[in-house]
Amino acid sequence: MKHHWRRAGLIALWLIGASSWALADAVDDYFRAIKADDTRTVTTLLFQGLSPNTLDPAGMHGLVLAAREGSLKVADLLLSLNATKIEVRTPQDENALMMAALGGHEALVKTLIGKGADVNKTGWAPLHYAATKGHVNVIRILLEHHAYIDAESPNKSTPLMMAAMYGSPEAVKLLVDEGADVNLKNDKQMTAYDFAVQANRTDSAKLIDVAVQAKRPKGSW
Repeated sequence: MKHHWRRAGLIALWLIGASSWALADAVDDYFRAIKADDTRTVTTLLFQGLSPNTLDPAGMHGLVLAAREGSLKVADLLLSLNATKIEVRTPQDENALMMAALGGHEALVKTLIGKGADVNKTGWAPLHYAATKGHVNVIRILLEHHAYIDAESPNKSTPLMMAAMYGSPEAVKLLVDEGADVNLKNDKQMTAYDFAVQANRTDSAKLIDVAVQAKRPKGSW
């Protein structure tokens, strides 16, 4: 009888181990399929019971990964499921809306906002990410949905500063025209103009300088 129970216990442990291996394989397949924008495999795995909120070993949610990789068909699939959590952050505090904004995926940005994604998350915000890549249409969409134009990152950098250093003159112009504060400074006491000069973005520097001059009080004679 003792040998019988020992054998049963070993079988149970083997089954648990096999199940764990199978789950690990399924998770690997799931995230590979997301990167490949393979909706068929993702659908099959979800149908087999894998949660759409499964995280990869690095703590990445499938929806965030799809937005980052530009896997737009998989992103739409995940967003069609009521169980999918929209506002999940990575260990780096990035959400799907930030990744979609960084990639300039306008339709996905609109869908995420419609599903309740946080336009004004604290820290680095989606508007910072859109401005960094100079995605004018995404910037416009975010502002239309009440994104705070002078959002401060952890080091107090604003979207205008990001646009000035990394984005495009068109993005700088849009933010300035929409009322971004050209005189704000980050924690290194740098303004958006300083960012543009440091990056040798002459056109952006000129746009910002004109806005700075326009805000200076007129002298009286």
